[in-house]
Amino acid sequence: MAIFSAYTIIRALALFHVTLAVFVLRNPRIIAEQNIVFLLGEAMQLPTPREFLKPSAATGFIAVLLAFLGISDLTALSMSEEAVEAHWGTQTPVRLAFLFGLTGYAYAFKQGGVLGSTARGAGDHLKNSVVFAFGFVELTVWFWVFITLRDERRQRVIRLMERRRAEQDML
Repeated sequence: MAIFSAYTIIRALALFHVTLAVFVLRNPRIIAEQNIVFLLGEAMQLPTPREFLKPSAATGFIAVLLAFLGISDLTALSMSEEAVEAHWGTQTPVRLAFLFGLTGYAYAFKQGGVLGSTARGAGDHLKNSVVFAFGFVELTVWFWVFITLRDERRQRVIRLMERRRAEQDML
């Protein structure tokens, strides 16, 4: 049995996205200078982007996307139980795959990385400490959600089987 249900973790993550959107909109430097961003960036030898030192059109757009993500996740949690189970049963693996790809790309294709090159490319703006830290933290939380969802589904099946067995014993 998990300490937190998967839906509680998703609610907390959705509220985190909305809160993060406010910080990115008002003062993105707060995000870029967080200890976890610095620690993961230095450990993975990734640069800190200068674009996050002051508000810009790009950080405003990121804030809108984060707010949209958080609000849509909160809305998805308000559906019926069957719909919520089906939605998050399919969304969680997709998000995990996307975040794994994003985090892996930021690390593996960095300059001097395993698959990195010295040529400048279109994806160079993704190879920084903020993207890596965001992807890594999100990947960790969504993996926690995935494991919790799987455990909750297993427990529901066990309860259903016990209920059916008890009904058959009564006959």
